[in-house]
Amino acid sequence: MTPDQFAQALMGEGFEPAVTIAREPGGRLDEHTHPFEARALILAGEIGIASAGAERVYRAGDVFHLLAETPHTEWYGAEGVRYLVGRRDPAQS
Repeated sequence: MTPDQFAQALMGEGFEPAVTIAREPGGRLDEHTHPFEARALILAGEIGIASAGAERVYRAGDVFHLLAETPHTEWYGAEGVRYLVGRRDPAQS
């Protein structure tokens, strides 16, 4: 799936317009939540996400999906990560 196709699919599902996020190499965010649902397409690098006792690493071409208020930690690979993400208010789901 291309970034344009991903962004169009998000819009069709009621997500806000997608934005590109870049995170620094070797960075980390401790456990936190978001007040929105998020779906992201990894464009470059890698991101690890741990939630509910499970952890997974996502790389270019992978998609991750987090529901609103899901506690999670995240960390970024040696090259950082760049991803295209759409957000959706949980009331819109």
